Amino acid sequence: MTRAKREHHGRLFRRGRTAARTLLIWWSLTVALHVLSNILPGFSMQRWWQPTVCALLLGVLIAVVWPLVLRVALPIAVFTLGAGSFLLLGAGTLAIFYAVPGVRITDLRTAVIVVVAVSAVAAVISSLLAVDEDEIFFRRAARRSRKSSAGQRELPPGVLFLQVDGLGYNVVRRAVRDGDMPTLAAWLAEDTHGLRMWHTDWSSQTGASVCGILHGDNHDVIGFRWYEKDTGQVMACSAPRSAAEIERRHSTGEGLLAHGGSSRGNLFTGDAPQVSLTMSAAPVVLSKQERRVRGKRKAGAGYYAYFANPINALRTFGSAIVDVFRELLAAAKQRRANVQPRVNRGGFYPLARVGTTVLARDVVVSAILEDIIAGRPVVYADFLGYDEVAHHSGIERFDTLAVLRTIDQQIGRLHRASRLGPREYHLVVLSDHGQTQGRAFADRFGESIEQLVARLCGCPTADRAHREAKRSARKITEGWQHGAGLAEAAAGGGFVARRLRARVDGADSGEGETASTTAPGLVVLPSGHLAMVSFTEHPGRVPLETIERMHPRLLPALVDHPGVGFLLVHSEQHGPVVLGRDGLHRLATGKIIGADPLVDYGPHAADLIRRVTEFPHCADIMINSRYDPETGNASAFEAHIGSHGGLGGEQNLGFVVYPKQLTAPGDIVGAEQLHQLFRGWLIELGQLAPVQDPVESPTAAHVSQ
Repeated sequence: MTRAKREHHGRLFRRGRTAARTLLIWWSLTVALHVLSNILPGFSMQRWWQPTVCALLLGVLIAVVWPLVLRVALPIAVFTLGAGSFLLLGAGTLAIFYAVPGVRITDLRTAVIVVVAVSAVAAVISSLLAVDEDEIFFRRAARRSRKSSAGQRELPPGVLFLQVDGLGYNVVRRAVRDGDMPTLAAWLAEDTHGLRMWHTDWSSQTGASVCGILHGDNHDVIGFRWYEKDTGQVMACSAPRSAAEIERRHSTGEGLLAHGGSSRGNLFTGDAPQVSLTMSAAPVVLSKQERRVRGKRKAGAGYYAYFANPINALRTFGSAIVDVFRELLAAAKQRRANVQPRVNRGGFYPLARVGTTVLARDVVVSAILEDIIAGRPVVYADFLGYDEVAHHSGIERFDTLAVLRTIDQQIGRLHRASRLGPREYHLVVLSDHGQTQGRAFADRFGESIEQLVARLCGCPTADRAHREAKRSARKITEGWQHGAGLAEAAAGGGFVARRLRARVDGADSGEGETASTTAPGLVVLPSGHLAMVSFTEHPGRVPLETIERMHPRLLPALVDHPGVGFLLVHSEQHGPVVLGRDGLHRLATGKIIGADPLVDYGPHAADLIRRVTEFPHCADIMINSRYDPETGNASAFEAHIGSHGGLGGEQNLGFVVYPKQLTAPGDIVGAEQLHQLFRGWLIELGQLAPVQDPVESPTAAHVSQ
């Protein structure tokens, strides 16, 4: 049989399958309406033909009329998470059934129940038939797209960058081996894709990584949150206004997604014209004119395709209920087995988890499907579910891996759909960082890093420091800011100060300074395995020598604390210095006195830290948690089991699964180098013009060997 005949028979088979599926669903809806008329008060159909006709009309309403109505009613569906769509459909059902002679339906409530029941039946039938409605939709749309592009030049291949937030390199290797990511395992087994590791910046968190990946620049992104003395504000990557300001500082208008791309579920847009669920483009940060010109388009992107089918909303709602019960059962199982470490997973968390593991995932996937059929050249999307659950459960606990399996299923779904678009697509799967597991700092030592620093700076009690922080933190959403008096230096404080000075100078002894009796304002901000201390009444970077005079107990106690790995401070005499419990590392000269405090933090630690010392908003004291290379554990400064944000272990090891048709990556250190790799791939595929005089990224310059 010739290829043309095989394709012809294939088209006939698909058409026959679609017709059979349509007839089966129509028959099922007819039976469902007949059953509802017998059991539902206020709804009745007396004649045999009425359920058949009403099922047909209801199918037309959902498939044809509803998508048109949604173009106007989209905000109702979006802001009610799909619930409003059933109210509108109920009203439409009420009108249709009133028009059919002999059908009695009493009110809107009854009509909504009918719509929900019919949608549930349609969803169940589709699942039993194992028919992917997105693929059916795509076949139709792809056919239309190919017809409209007939005679035009062939489009260059596109790229889907799919980010699994927080998934470390070694974890993904084990997940592939153990069957938790069968889609990626199949790619690697078939040798169509390769797997490579990349090393994050010191700030191993989504803000720094995605800013570097999408914009090629993450200069001065110190952590997930940091304090800026010149403005008196705390920047938080998860806050829309902060995210917009961070992007404004780093965008040149030529980000990775600037030329027709899409940003889905990200912190930053990458200069993409198509955006949804992206923090820096949230409507709250847009001006009135921007909201009028583009706000509606941005809000509608992705949501429309998702809520156009009410079955999606019902399916997501059902999945959300199931996920809440999974979370409750998993938390109970951990408590019964006394699994350690663990954190409190009660309160609002089970509902908040659903926002990332179900709702955001489904809407992002729907938006990507829309991008594929529109033929957009490059898409960057973030799947948040694994990162969120790993924070509260652990990086490889059974319920965390269950979430990872659902993400892998969505990646497989997008891979199948990518074959139906108007252009060829390459899929790249990556992570923005990994996670290092361990017992939370406050749980392990009985006080948070904020309380520890406040106590060492002379606050009377940790509780008082906390109360003062809340009163003075009107614009600081996370962390403490307080101005407290410093008590007299404790006995032996002068000796401890001299001992620290001896460490820094490399001498056997030194003269201690008299401690001040007044303390400046203080801001302590945790960011995973990194914490930043700023003295707000001192402009610029406060040198080590001044900190010693103000708080002689602070630096020695922090250095010797079992939960602190190392400190970064700036010395007037020696420049940036990394202090550890058993030695120090002068970054300006590379001189090491005693044991190198960075020996357990990887070969790139000194270069990455040296880069941060040049940031304008580098904190006065940068604290990195202690990492134990024997156990692979570290205690995060936030209430997380799996965490990231600093140096030490799995948190610094991201991964890239890439098509082997593209140039294989070399050693990648820092998100800016990952941006250069991705941009090179787009140039290789013909999407971007080659750069004549490439400029070496700051990260590349600092980590070059």
